[in-house]
This record gives sequence, C-alpha cells and structure tokens, in this order.
Amino acid sequence: MKRKALRRFTGITINFFQEETIMNIAVLGAWHVHTMEYSTALQKNPDSTLCCLWDSDPERGAQMAEKLGVPFQPDLDAVLSDPSIEGVSVTTATSEHPQVLMAAAKAGKHIFTEKVLAFTNEEAEEIAKTVKESGIIFTISYPHKTRPTLKAAKEILESGKLGQVTYARVRNVHNGSTAGWLPPHFYNAAETGGGAMMDLGAHPMYTLHWLMGEPKSVVSMFTTVTGKPVEDNAVSVLEFENGALGVSETGFVSTGLPYVLELSGTKGSLMVHNDLLEYSSEETEGKLVKLETLPEPDPMPIDAWIAALGGKGTAPNGIDEAVALTRLMVGAYESYRTGAKNVF
Repeated sequence: MKRKALRRFTGITINFFQEETIMNIAVLGAWHVHTMEYSTALQKNPDSTLCCLWDSDPERGAQMAEKLGVPFQPDLDAVLSDPSIEGVSVTTATSEHPQVLMAAAKAGKHIFTEKVLAFTNEEAEEIAKTVKESGIIFTISYPHKTRPTLKAAKEILESGKLGQVTYARVRNVHNGSTAGWLPPHFYNAAETGGGAMMDLGAHPMYTLHWLMGEPKSVVSMFTTVTGKPVEDNAVSVLEFENGALGVSETGFVSTGLPYVLELSGTKGSLMVHNDLLEYSSEETEGKLVKLETLPEPDPMPIDAWIAALGGKGTAPNGIDEAVALTRLMVGAYESYRTGAKNVF
C-alpha cells in the first residue's frame, strides 16, 4: 500500500509530497503469548499498518482484536484473498502452522511467523517448498540473534581468538510454570508439540546452530517439576563433527539468571550473562576481562521483515533456518522418547 506523506523538517515545511510504502499486515492467530508484542510492533512501525486479526477461535480472536483496536475477521480465506493485505504475522498454535503458512504463501502473502515452524521434518519441508515456490519474503522470529552480546560472541568466535571451539552452552529459562503465568494451552502437546524445549528451548537451539553449525547427533533429558503434561525442565546435548559439544538448557521452573551463554575453545573462552560479555584469550594473557564496547543491536526480526518488504535490507532468518530448527527439535524429542542418541 502506498500513501502520500507531507514531509516537515525542523523550522520549515517543505511543500511537496513524498510517496511512502506502508505495508498492510494482518495478524493470523491470537493463541501465542507474543501476539500482542508483535502486533503492537507492527502498529508502532511507521512502515506498516495493522488491518485486522483472524483466529480459529472466534471468541479469543475477537477479544485480542478489541485490545488492538482492529477488526476481527472470522474468515481466513477472506483475509488471504484480500489484495490490499500484503503480509501476515502468524501467531497461531504451532499445530496450525502447516495449514496457515502454506495457505498464506499460496495466496502470495509475505510471512512473519513465531517459532517453531512445524512438528515434523516432513511438514517443515512441505512448508519450505511452498514458500520458495511462492517467492514471498519469509522471516521466523529468532530475536536473540539481534542482541549485542550474542553478536559480539559470534564475532569473537569467528575471529579465531578462542581457537577451536570445543564446548558451547546456552541456558534460557523462566518461571512460567512455578509462578503460574504461562497460559494453560502452552501445556497442550497437541497444540504446542512439546513443552519447555519446544518453546523457550528454541532460542538455545537456533543460537547453537548459528554459532556452531550443523550437529551430527543429539541426546535429551526432559523432566516435569510441576506435574504438567509436558516437560518444564529440559536439557539436550548436541554433538558436532569436530568433537565439540553444544548444550541447550531450558525450563519454565527457574527464577533469576534467565540467560547464560558459554563458549570454550583451545585458546580461550567467553561467557555472556546479565547483558555482559567476558572473555579470555591469548591477547588477555588468559585473564577473564569484560568486553567494554559492544556492537549495536540489530532491528528486531519483525521490524527487519517490514523493512525488507519495503526494499530496505534483507529479511533475516529465512525458511532454511526455520527448517533447521525443526530438524533439531525433532531429533531432541525423538531422543527423549526413545532414551537413545538420535543421529541426524
């Protein structure tokens, strides 16, 4: 959608109009806890407008639409056939992703989606095929990759200062189960595909893949502390080709110190915690020192996606990265179910 905008500058008004591209975006799904966050981001972004919201549960959808101040559209086909709608933000239950994502792609709608992509590798590959054939711009939400500390950690790793990296650990937790603030449907495996690892554990999983590359196998141990029908405490250990190990730790039952990243190598190590990065290497004479200057954060994935729709930059976290996360999750859960190492 294009609109004419009067440009004003400090102290003067320029008497001409400049054409701007404003993306008309619909929200598909009010199921996810991040629906409000992503939707308000679209409303605040000067390059997008939020036009309507659809949900498979009319009551839930109408309530969320009212909170956002947009119309509720009960007919998904009506949303996807509307030529004025250029993109969709998908925050449905994960179980609805294959149907909704493929329908949106076939309708030519650009897609921003919450993770994870799908429950199975077969579903993920089918979605990917449809997305690639459609030519639409696709982004999955991997927000941790925008963080200054994680960007700096990747730069240090790639600089060779740590030598050959032999161990990586990412811990990402909160107290959603013990404190009781996660919605009940987050424990419904039919909708979520799993518990803490599938949800919060996605962040350590895609971070390990981003930093370490493709793993060769995975072993998992999941438990329940609060008696929920899905795991609320979980660890998966990834094995990489060079002998390195990557540990993905997550849970809904921990309070305080919600995030830790460690990288250890043959020449040095680093740790990220409390928005700080400390590292040791040959240049620090083996002493642990704080990295004083961090890079600027990248735009959040939903904002970068909107920018890409307007021809400004490249959309992050594309469909191949989305498929890769599903592959890791399938392996992690298969290992837990069988009690054995799962080889990718």
